[in-house]
Amino acid sequence: MKKVSIIGLGWLGEATGLLLQSLGYQVFGSSTRPEKVETLRKRGLDAIHFALSPDPEGTGYQRLFDSEILVVTLPPRSRQGDGKLYLQQLSSLRELIAGSSVKQLIFISSTGIYPNESKSSPYTEAEPINASNAGNPVLYEAEALMETPSTYQLTVLRMGGLMGADRIPGTYFSGKEQVVGHTRVNFIHQADAAGMISWVIDQGLWNQTFNGVAPEHPFRREVYAKNSSTLGILPPASYQEAADEKEGRWISSEKVRATGFTFNFPNPLDFTYAARP
Repeated sequence: MKKVSIIGLGWLGEATGLLLQSLGYQVFGSSTRPEKVETLRKRGLDAIHFALSPDPEGTGYQRLFDSEILVVTLPPRSRQGDGKLYLQQLSSLRELIAGSSVKQLIFISSTGIYPNESKSSPYTEAEPINASNAGNPVLYEAEALMETPSTYQLTVLRMGGLMGADRIPGTYFSGKEQVVGHTRVNFIHQADAAGMISWVIDQGLWNQTFNGVAPEHPFRREVYAKNSSTLGILPPASYQEAADEKEGRWISSEKVRATGFTFNFPNPLDFTYAARP
């Protein structure tokens, strides 16, 4: 039985852990919140408290590095501010990995790394990115840090906007004025994001970079309208007028689909969500 460790059993990490476990993998993971560890255990996941502040905190966290496969899903709040803490966390993590049993690593990044510029063709993994043109320079530094010569094989997954379950596009903009609606979305459903991680492990797709984005890219206003009509969410009160014909940047997931991966939710207009209270 293959062992997989997941650093960060949060919104995506927990879904991934449960999926991998259902497929026969032995999963061990961590949470930065001690109170959540017991909840995870009740859901069937072997979990411990582990945090990087940026030095490691917790008891028994060395077990995380006994697996040959490691999935790193540090929570988004780690990227607040200038990103210094986030990069320090990754540096500490690399030190823990050095000399461990980890042979393959999946690093969850974001499509936010791509330049904040519209163009006529989609952004692909082959797009030249550097410190000056990266949409989020911290993400560029993070990927570069994890890619520096190491003892493990690295695959980077650049996820789009993570939706599904309790994350419903449009809820934040309910009733608000002058909402951006003319740009296209780059979303991925939680089930597909977890499935993509599982696919990489199952197929042994190492030393790669893949975009994790649903193949279809409807306009934001279309997604908000659909969720309003089907889920009873108050729609935005008004939308901004598009200053030009630009539809925003859109990201291609053709590379991962070429490996045989199939999206269960290829169109964000058909995403399913958890029942609202």
